Amino acid sequence: MNSLKNIFNNINTLPNYISIFRLLLIIPLYFLLDLIHDNITYRYYILGLMFFAAITDILDGLIARKTNQISEFGKIIDPLADKALIILIVTKLYLIGEIIPLYFYIIVGRDTLIFLGGIWLSNKIGRVLPSNMIGKITVITIGIFIIITVSGTSRFSFLYNSFFYLSIILSFISVVAYCLRAYEALKWKKNEISKKL
Repeated sequence: MNSLKNIFNNINTLPNYISIFRLLLIIPLYFLLDLIHDNITYRYYILGLMFFAAITDILDGLIARKTNQISEFGKIIDPLADKALIILIVTKLYLIGEIIPLYFYIIVGRDTLIFLGGIWLSNKIGRVLPSNMIGKITVITIGIFIIITVSGTSRFSFLYNSFFYLSIILSFISVVAYCLRAYEALKWKKNEISKKL
């Protein structure tokens, strides 16, 4: 009974509910993205939801730190919501011809690799490896590129190409950085086990 109560308390925080709400934004975005070519108004609706999602992403972390409500569940649901939104939007934009296959494979591959690697690493070290600055900058850059794409900016513009290449470069760098952090975490765990023996 106490363990169930602890699990509930770990989930039952305002920052976690905000993250869950951001995850649920996948549903309206999924349907609106299908209509992106029908009317320019739908692009504005999608952009509005994206900006709203970005605000919730800032809010949940800010509230968690200010109110000391950082939880293990929060460390999972926050990046999961970000990755799910990015994967869904990038996949949908690829399917409707708004982005090229190369971008789709790199971004979805990055997020899938980090997500699965995170699950494996958590099982190995017994905790969730939190996001670092390079990861956050990468997600922001990808987000800006998505906004540029949804807004209908020309693929030949300097703005479009700058964020296209920058987000791809940062995607590779962030994967390498995550692998290095994972290696350090595994080494730390091994040392901790050795000390207890």
